[in-house]
Amino acid sequence: MDERSLMGAPRASSTVAVQATNDDATASKLSCVTKGYIHDDFVHMFVRRSIKRAPLINRGYYARWATMRMLLKQFLDSGIPNGSGLPQKKQILSLGAGFDTTFFQLVVEEQSVHKFVEVDFAEVTKKKTMLIATKEVLVSKLGPTKPEIDPGKGEIVSEHYSLLPCDLRDLKTLDDAFTKAQLDAKLPTLILAECVLIYLEPTVSRQVVKWCAEKFETAAFVTYEQIHPDDAFGQQMLRNLESRGCPLLGLHDTPTLESKERRFTDLGWQRALAMDMDAIYHQQLDPIDRGRIERLEIFDEFEEWNIMQAHYCVAYGVKDDTGVFENFGFSDRKGANIEKPAIPPMM
Repeated sequence: MDERSLMGAPRASSTVAVQATNDDATASKLSCVTKGYIHDDFVHMFVRRSIKRAPLINRGYYARWATMRMLLKQFLDSGIPNGSGLPQKKQILSLGAGFDTTFFQLVVEEQSVHKFVEVDFAEVTKKKTMLIATKEVLVSKLGPTKPEIDPGKGEIVSEHYSLLPCDLRDLKTLDDAFTKAQLDAKLPTLILAECVLIYLEPTVSRQVVKWCAEKFETAAFVTYEQIHPDDAFGQQMLRNLESRGCPLLGLHDTPTLESKERRFTDLGWQRALAMDMDAIYHQQLDPIDRGRIERLEIFDEFEEWNIMQAHYCVAYGVKDDTGVFENFGFSDRKGANIEKPAIPPMM
């Protein structure tokens, strides 16, 4: 009997517990903002109580944010101008978006997209809709035309931004969100799913990945998820999350970088790549900014840091016959021998 059998089959996820991970992520983001790791003008509006995270958590969240931000910027900067010479219209679809503030930050930075659509459980979108509706500074960012805001349904529909309830276990609700937000299947689309598919049964997550490949003509699908469930750290990670009522139901289906890639290529995506966060941090992120954040706090948890980062990864699949995503993704430094500093300089 292997270790997985000894652990027993994972219990079904508690919807409430999984939704609570949104609060944890938002609090971690605010902690990073407060300490100066990242800049965000709006996250404090979505957190009831500020929580100071440990340096290990701050650095980990920074790595996650910086990686997703890097890929987002590549998407926004890429593409072929249309016939008028204007930049090509683009879309972003964020699955399980929680209280993410990326749309509002992009507006401030004048990098907004044609459509930015967020979906999540109705319980989450109702809370977020209410928070947005009661803050004029947020409502004002939704566009020149008056947005449709319905806190009771947890819906916001505006010219460039939509927030809609959706249960990914029911693809009809995803179809409904696609239609209501007026997404265009022909426009280049970036799909984001940070710690979302991993909480779903494998059959469900695969249906979502396949749905996106079939729905959009030109797209990239980016996931941030855990890997390596079978070593000591991975088993403890599984136990911790299961004790909170949110087991990683999909982790044993895609436990390695290679299996993350195969999920995409098996389900309609032309190419895929996965890299663990330890490699991404040292090989892909801006070394100047990395040096800046390493001076923010005293840090001596290097062994735990490297192990933790090796158990998270970013994977993406690309479907593109137009060349829009030609330069999208990680640079070819996967095998680079980059020395990791033992002790970063402190301020």
